[in-house]
Amino acid sequence: MPNSAERPRRIRVDREGPLLVEGPVEVTDGDGVVHESHRFQVAICTCRRSRTFPWCDTSHRRRKTAQEPATPRPSDREGGEET
Repeated sequence: MPNSAERPRRIRVDREGPLLVEGPVEVTDGDGVVHESHRFQVAICTCRRSRTFPWCDTSHRRRKTAQEPATPRPSDREGGEET
């Protein structure tokens, strides 16, 4: 459903991830460059690690916080193979 005066644009904030914004959107970065997306929903990077900034490329998933213990991926465990 398109955005209208009766229905404002929705933005979902994820504490450990991107801002999810109903599209289409225009994002102006700090250098004044305008980035456009015509998708129905876009993920805007908040960690600034994305190679496709301002769009999120899930780089935030590789970031570990000091409070979280590192959980090994199945391929990092003994044997190196996933089951």
